Amino acid sequence: MSEAVSAISSIRSQVTEAEWQVRQDLAAAYRIIAHYGWDDMVFTHLSARVPGPDEHFLLNPFGFLFNEVTASNLVKVDLDGNIILDNGYTVNAAGFTIHSAVHMSREDAHAVMHVHTDSGVAVSSTKEGFLPLNQHAMFVYHDLAYHDWEGVALNLDERERLVADLGDRHLMMLRNHGTLALGRSVASCFLRLYYLERACQIQVNALAAGSPNLPNKQAINMMQNTFSNPDVWEGLAASAWPAIRRQADRLDPGYGD
Repeated sequence: MSEAVSAISSIRSQVTEAEWQVRQDLAAAYRIIAHYGWDDMVFTHLSARVPGPDEHFLLNPFGFLFNEVTASNLVKVDLDGNIILDNGYTVNAAGFTIHSAVHMSREDAHAVMHVHTDSGVAVSSTKEGFLPLNQHAMFVYHDLAYHDWEGVALNLDERERLVADLGDRHLMMLRNHGTLALGRSVASCFLRLYYLERACQIQVNALAAGSPNLPNKQAINMMQNTFSNPDVWEGLAASAWPAIRRQADRLDPGYGD
């Protein structure tokens, strides 16, 4: 058995089947986000809570590109930043600050995703912020919070302020910084992020093209009434995620190792 295969086998043998499934889903999300071009070298992060009574979650190994993340090299940490299952890797300190804040404060935050896309950072850097311009935006407009930039998130004291700004929303604009999403599953978290990021790109393009045409209030209210229900997102995600996993398999099935 090669050293790499032995390491994978060792990690898998030390976790539950439920945790291994979450590891594979999270690793797939890393690969898909890299495929979409939403990664930022090694400097953004996706996380997922480990199933079970312990407050542990998984983060990417610091120094790895998103298309290098696998189920076995994800790092398991607790809410104090201690590594629970040593696989030889560490995590990004700023990533830990942001993700631990959300995981420790929201029971429904089974997955948290934070990215620095050009369009997301651009919209977060405008006074107007995220606008209700189109159908993609209407999926998430009502569920968006804002948090002012405090510099690179190395100060654990920022967690309290970030959580207060997030409230009960599932999406956040980190002003002058990027976007953040959470969900009850990796799948629903990714789907929320997808709509937010697509809407940001559309907003940037629309404003460059001319004066915006805002949808009518009745249509906005209809979308809010429908998509404020987290169960709706879990249903949508259950329909979309198997296809997304198949795409990840076509890109590189090694993410699941």
